[in-house]
Amino acid sequence: MSKVGQRERATQNRIVKLFKETLKYRYLGNWEERPDNRNIEETLLRAFFKERRVSEALVTKALYELNNVAGDQSRDLYYVNKDVYELLRYGVKVKAETGENTETVWLIDWDEPLNNHFAIAEEVTVSGKNTKRPDIVLYVNGIALGVLELKRSIVSVSEGIRQNLDNQKKEFIQSFFATMQLVMAGNDTQGLRYATIETPEKYYLTWKEESDVENPLDRALLQLCDKTRFLEIIHDFIVFDLGTKKICRHNQYFGVRAAQARVRARQGGIIWH
Repeated sequence: MSKVGQRERATQNRIVKLFKETLKYRYLGNWEERPDNRNIEETLLRAFFKERRVSEALVTKALYELNNVAGDQSRDLYYVNKDVYELLRYGVKVKAETGENTETVWLIDWDEPLNNHFAIAEEVTVSGKNTKRPDIVLYVNGIALGVLELKRSIVSVSEGIRQNLDNQKKEFIQSFFATMQLVMAGNDTQGLRYATIETPEKYYLTWKEESDVENPLDRALLQLCDKTRFLEIIHDFIVFDLGTKKICRHNQYFGVRAAQARVRARQGGIIWH
């Protein structure tokens, strides 16, 4: 392996360790050679359902609905992702048997974030019209909700952003992004840039928040990918706006949080931004 490869590998090893030891994500492994990697890993999702004691009949129906929506390649990514997001946020409405009452099968426990199964896999080989291999994929209950491209310090974060954008094209692995909520790229000098699907490079964002962590990449990942905050951002700070999916800036996040506190205290105020 070249020295260049070793430097990139060292960064990725450290980030994997950060997710495992500090953020407490389960490590699923290096999936470079693993066949049939998907954005919905049914074995992992079934394990979550089993913990919640969801009946097999409901699980079967919910998985069928989720896979059917996420696997629709006849529509634009925006609309497929939007429909998947609605299933994530509001649950899958299914009937165990014809004639029975409709029940909601929750893919994510939004009320108790730590009840969910958080995991990462690295070097995730995804087959499409052309095979691609994202550096790190974040899974919640077996559903791929985040992707991270890493670059060595002397290579611009823009390169990672462009990789993410290329991966979302039809000629590559667009369908893998049907479930994706956070799309990220970073290195040790510029830190992390984040966005969501189909976001142009110029609109990728930097998370700014005080911290004692010096490394800008580690700092942003610890702040954005904290289990509770990760799900909070997905649940409360994503909008689908006339064909464009948008995610919050750090100031919008903290502004809304501050406004909520004042409302609960029955106080007024102005957000100026």
